[in-house]
Amino acid sequence: MATAMVGIRLGCSINVKSIYETGCLFFLTANLFQRKFHSKSCSHVVQTATKSNPSPATKQQCKFGLLFDIDGVIVRGRNVLPHSVEAFQKLVDINGNFRVPTIFVTNAGNTMRHQKAQQLSDWLGVQINEQQVVMSHSPLRMFRQFHEKHCLISGQGPIVEIAKGLGFTKVTTVDQLRNCFPTLDAVDHKRRIHVPCAFERYFPRIEAVVLFGEPVRWETSLQLILDVLMSNGLPCESLPIAPYPHLPVLACNMDLQWMAEACTARFGHGAFLVCLENLYKKITGKDVIYTALVGKPSEITYLHAEHCLLQEARKIGITSPIKSLYAIGDNINTDIFGANLYNHYIQKRTKQKRKEKAEVLAHVKVTAGRSRETDLSRMGIIPEADFNLEVEEGVISCKSVLVHTGVYNQDFDEGDFDHSPRDFLPAEAALKEPTYKVEDVLSAVNLIFNEENFS
Repeated sequence: MATAMVGIRLGCSINVKSIYETGCLFFLTANLFQRKFHSKSCSHVVQTATKSNPSPATKQQCKFGLLFDIDGVIVRGRNVLPHSVEAFQKLVDINGNFRVPTIFVTNAGNTMRHQKAQQLSDWLGVQINEQQVVMSHSPLRMFRQFHEKHCLISGQGPIVEIAKGLGFTKVTTVDQLRNCFPTLDAVDHKRRIHVPCAFERYFPRIEAVVLFGEPVRWETSLQLILDVLMSNGLPCESLPIAPYPHLPVLACNMDLQWMAEACTARFGHGAFLVCLENLYKKITGKDVIYTALVGKPSEITYLHAEHCLLQEARKIGITSPIKSLYAIGDNINTDIFGANLYNHYIQKRTKQKRKEKAEVLAHVKVTAGRSRETDLSRMGIIPEADFNLEVEEGVISCKSVLVHTGVYNQDFDEGDFDHSPRDFLPAEAALKEPTYKVEDVLSAVNLIFNEENFS
């Protein structure tokens, strides 16, 4: 019973389980081998792994993984930044295969993962697969409770295909909603339609709103999203009081700004969210409530990225446990803040795992003391001297690396204002301090290799 509770506590708030959480608990409870069997089994596993993975020694020694932002780190708009190609040549072997587990974590949400992977492959001259790409919307796969609901979706690009690829089955775009309720969109007088649609009353009620990224026509999206929230999903109804709490809102990508070809940063989806929040507050006097905020700096995005990175490590033949993550980005308020937030989460997780192991060990010692010889032999519990206290704890740190090729401007002081997303305020100053500052992505890779004694 105690064992079951340990598993529930570790997994209750996490939808993505790390390799450690499954393996460690399995070892500590159901798989406490006797010494002789344990020794033979481990020896066999090592020999088998060696035979099936004839990997270079560097792969076996690699104990770190890399999380790369894209815009402002690797490219600006569609222009590849200097030294990006050279940096990624260091990460692959002579056959072009990655020797360091590498994941791309971007707040972009206007394209499919496989399309972004192909784009990266073309830019960098190395083969990137879609499993190496984490988009801002990728964690929405875990929000299955909304997949069968009728959702209004906002953004640009193939958002219907993106939504369906994530598991959403009933979606309506803002443009489709405008066609069903033509009188709602009244800002652009040239597009105004004065006659309502005869089928308005047959429209199925919206049950949730999913915001994938900045739309093209902000005024249309802002108006119709507010109409849906204030009418409880049926904008042909005028309610005397706007319902509160309102319908669930799931938002991806909180970047206030991002770096494209222009010499200064451009509006991101975070700017659109600021408009939505302030309009709703001005009209209703209440705050927009987000059921989910995914994309950087949200911890759940980094948790998802860690899960993908561990899978990638196994795929490229790395048998050593990954201990450190390095998150390379150009934005203090998303990349650096998010990586540091996740590092705090990792520290708490590691502490909890050690506590759980200590509790299980104490339970084993008490049980062993009651009947040292007979019970240990019958139960298959190994003596304390043989109990492995070095069971892998998984990733134990996430270090942030700031590059100077994107949004970050060392001559600009935020002073009394903060560009962090509303729901992450107030942001501790320490969480916006990068572990390392470097000039560009090549300098970042060189620094990390030096820190990890990797070549």
